[in-house]
Amino acid sequence: MELNNIHTPVLLERCIELLAPAISKPGAVLVDATLGMGGHAEAILERFPELTLVGLDRDLDALAIAEERLKRFSTRFHPVHTVYDGIREALDSLGIAHASGVLFDLGVSSLQLDRVERGFSYSQDAPLDMRMDATSELTAAHILATYREGDLRRIFEDYGEEKLAGRYARKIVEARAVEPITRSGRLVQLLQDATPAAVARAGHPAKRVFQALRIEVNTELSVLRAAIPAALETLEVGGRIVVLSYQSLEDRIVKRDLQAAAASTSPPGLPVELPEHSPRFKLLVRGAELATDAEKAENPRATPVRLRAAERLKMRNP
Repeated sequence: MELNNIHTPVLLERCIELLAPAISKPGAVLVDATLGMGGHAEAILERFPELTLVGLDRDLDALAIAEERLKRFSTRFHPVHTVYDGIREALDSLGIAHASGVLFDLGVSSLQLDRVERGFSYSQDAPLDMRMDATSELTAAHILATYREGDLRRIFEDYGEEKLAGRYARKIVEARAVEPITRSGRLVQLLQDATPAAVARAGHPAKRVFQALRIEVNTELSVLRAAIPAALETLEVGGRIVVLSYQSLEDRIVKRDLQAAAASTSPPGLPVELPEHSPRFKLLVRGAELATDAEKAENPRATPVRLRAAERLKMRNP
């Protein structure tokens, strides 16, 4: 793979703009919690020559590419093989007490989508794997082979927001009794056959089911629910967090946690807010920022992105 030809990361300049006040000082530490192939990390390390960057990723293929891409930064770059809810443990392993900034670029990476054999894409036939970490055990094929109909329906509803979840779950259970569903091509055909024509015209019938399977395989939402609070607690005063989400389930979790961190804890009825009840964080953007039309045209992956950010105002009260 030509590292110089890797596409520009989503909202790169906006991420740098938001993080800059926290990471431009000498000795600053940024945690790139979703390192991927190192696109954001490379640009940020180039822009801030006194910055140390800790890059987390569960995908060993992505880590290998990032390490090659970023090796010229030597001791300023520390890759760690871990899921992003392990941010505190990763920093502890490096002897780092607090981070100056944390960046999350959530969702499936272009590397995972582009490597057909990983099974993330419904557009090409491949084994139904979908593991972001190839060392983990659960695959999409195992889910389709072993989950009960009710459990399949639940994950399609909860993680794919799929209106035909019950129909699809039933058809999968019927089909696997005849022959195991081990490849994406067969699953896609099964879903297409089970989809009414009027519904099929509204979008590819496999999109939401594949999203749901990927989330279940990689426990993405439960990991995210743990990761955002953990990331907030690693930040020093003045530290900043920036999160890029690509679907509503992720964005709801991020929105809830950042708003809760930026809320006052004063009991109702107090005429004056006491200092110990003042918010520990402040939100840096209003609502969720979207990509501009120009960025969407240049980088289609930016089309669904939602950006949220916050800054730490004070440490937790003792």
